[in-house]
Amino acid sequence: MKKQGFWALSLVEMKNKLPSLFSFPMDELGEYFVEKGFPKFAAKQIFNWLYQNWEHDPENWSNVSKKVKEHLKENMTIDLPKVVWHGLSKDGTRKFLIGMHDGRTVETVAIAARDRLTLCISSQVGCAIGCTFCHTGTMGLTRHLDASEIVGQFVAVTKWLHENVSLDTRLSNIVYMGQGEPLHNFENVKKATQIFLEQNGLGLGQRKVTLSTSGLVPQIEKLWDFPPVNIAISLHAAHNDIRTELMPINKAYDLDRLFAAIRSIPLKAHRHITYEYILIDNYNDRQEDIDGLISLLNKKESKVNIIPFNEYPGSDFKRPSDKKIKWFQDALMKAGLICTIRATKGDDILAACGQLKSMEDKLNLWHGEEV
Repeated sequence: MKKQGFWALSLVEMKNKLPSLFSFPMDELGEYFVEKGFPKFAAKQIFNWLYQNWEHDPENWSNVSKKVKEHLKENMTIDLPKVVWHGLSKDGTRKFLIGMHDGRTVETVAIAARDRLTLCISSQVGCAIGCTFCHTGTMGLTRHLDASEIVGQFVAVTKWLHENVSLDTRLSNIVYMGQGEPLHNFENVKKATQIFLEQNGLGLGQRKVTLSTSGLVPQIEKLWDFPPVNIAISLHAAHNDIRTELMPINKAYDLDRLFAAIRSIPLKAHRHITYEYILIDNYNDRQEDIDGLISLLNKKESKVNIIPFNEYPGSDFKRPSDKKIKWFQDALMKAGLICTIRATKGDDILAACGQLKSMEDKLNLWHGEEV
C-alpha cells in the first residue's frame, strides 16, 4: 500500500492548517509571545534554533521553556516545503522542485560562483505578468506563496545541501528572480525579507538580497516601507512599443510612469538600481536600443545587467551571437554606464533566467518523501 504522505492532506486538514512558525519575523513572534503571556526573549531563542543551529525539532530546543514548546505544538506548525526533485547542471547549478502543503510546486535554483552561493527564490506559483520571453509566464498565476513558503525554500534547500553535499555548505545570497512577480505579493515577500535579514536568525546583509520587479508601479511606490535591499528592474526595452510586446504590463505602466516611480525609490548612499535587459537576437539589440538606454538611464545610479536570452522549448526568440552581446555591452560602457553580462548558468536543466516552470511531470517520482 502506498504510504500516505505530504500530498495526501485532506481538504479539512488544509482548511484548518495551523500558521507556520516560519512566517513570523522575530519582532512579530516576540509580540505574539507577549500577548500569550510568554517572555518576549523566547522569539530570539527560537530564531537561533531554527536559522542558526538548523534544529527543527522543538524537543531539542534545550533553553526554550516547556510551556512555550507545548503552546507551539498546539497552535503552530514547523513543517517545511519538500524537495520533490533535484537536478544538477554541468556547471554546478542546482535546480529544485519544491512542493507546498496543497500539492502546488515551484522551482528554486542554487547558483554557485567563486565567492558566493545564491538562491534564486520564487514568490508565486506561476506569474500573472505574462512576459512573452519567460517560460514561467506560460503558466499563468495560480496563487501567492505565503512568507513561510518563501522562507521555506531557503531552509529546505539548505537542509538538503547539508544532508547531500556538505554541512559547511551555506547559501550566502538571495535573488527574488524565480517564479512570480515579487511586488505582486508585497506583504509576504516583505515578511520573508525581514526574516532573511534578521541578525539573530539567518543574518543575511542587505546587500546580499536582491528584489526584482517587472515594473509594478503602485508597489514600487511602496518600497519606502520595504527593507533596504538591492533593487533590480526588469526593463528589457528602451522603447514603449517593444517593451509592450515583451511585457504586457507596459500597457498599464509605460516607461514614463515606471521611471517616475523609480525616482521615488529610497536609495542608500553608493547604491545602484540594476536594470535587467534580456538581449534577444534581431529584436532589442540594435543601435537605437543602445541610444534609448543611454538617454533613459541615470548614469550615477544605474547598472545594466545584460542577460542573453536563454532559449526554451516553444519560444520563438533566439540568443544573439557572443560578438553582438559584447558589442552591445561595449557601446553602453563607452557612454558611461556600468554594464555587466550575466553568465548563463544551468541552461542544460532549464534553470537559467526565464526558463523556470513547475514540472508537474516530476510529481509521479515522489510518494510523500523527499528525493
